[in-house]
Amino acid sequence: MQKRFLLILIVILPLLASAQRNKKYRWELGADLGATNFLGDLGGANQIGTHFAKDLELSLTQPALGVHIRYRSNRYVGYRADFKYGKVSGNDALTTEKYRHNRNLYFKSNIFEFSTTLEFYLSKERAGHVYNYKKLRGLRHIDAQEYFFIGIGGFYYNPKANLNGQYIALRPLHTEGLGLKPGTKQYSLYSVCIPMGLGFKYGINRRWSVGLEYGLRLTFTDYIDDVSTVYVDPALLYASMDPATAAVAASFANPGGHEINAIDNGGVDPTGVNQQRGDSVHNDAYMFMCVTVNYKLGKIRKTHSKF
Repeated sequence: MQKRFLLILIVILPLLASAQRNKKYRWELGADLGATNFLGDLGGANQIGTHFAKDLELSLTQPALGVHIRYRSNRYVGYRADFKYGKVSGNDALTTEKYRHNRNLYFKSNIFEFSTTLEFYLSKERAGHVYNYKKLRGLRHIDAQEYFFIGIGGFYYNPKANLNGQYIALRPLHTEGLGLKPGTKQYSLYSVCIPMGLGFKYGINRRWSVGLEYGLRLTFTDYIDDVSTVYVDPALLYASMDPATAAVAASFANPGGHEINAIDNGGVDPTGVNQQRGDSVHNDAYMFMCVTVNYKLGKIRKTHSKF
């Protein structure tokens, strides 16, 4: 009985000690600096619109930043709460695909995102000496970990376009008639996203680490760029707004300068009333690529290392 008890102690005590040590480092604060880009209806590759990264326009990459707090429940699973800010935009003038270029639309928007994610680590941190002195014999501290994550978030956006040097919010202009056509309602400036992606962390010491992370955001809206369905009838805009506002709305709904007319398109004006303006099948998406700097909270227990 005593031998069994001693055996249990030999097995359990190191695990308990390890758990207590790891508790000291479960919370982590971090900052993110990087870039963001957009996948939607406007602009894109020089081809008929596609979905996901194949349609990415790299020249519209914009700066992004954020902060996060992480909790590691064990060596392989972590939870994280994030705030991120970025800018996204789309511009039909940048694609040579004739119908998208002919549409001649443009937008930009700020993105403010809050999210919570579940992280899954593919390797574990190896905790060793408190200090990484050169020529120190024995186990050294290594924190090089790969992980993937998935979660849920909410974000705010507000698509705008340029009018005589001033950016005008597009939603109040009803550029596709939402809220004006019977049976339709205006889209919300708040939506839900599904963050997912991959990351890598490298520990400088027990406190500090740096990393690189890529995350895609699948969203539940198709109006980050204010484009989704068909061209609105200008008569509806003029019947619903004062003439000056309706004129602005009509110019943003269908800005003109088109290179393809009905004669070139089999007798159908591609920018005519109720003709396709966007792709309502796929919702918009955006992404972040960030360098991360992380700091572990908690008091470091300073033990005497064996040399």
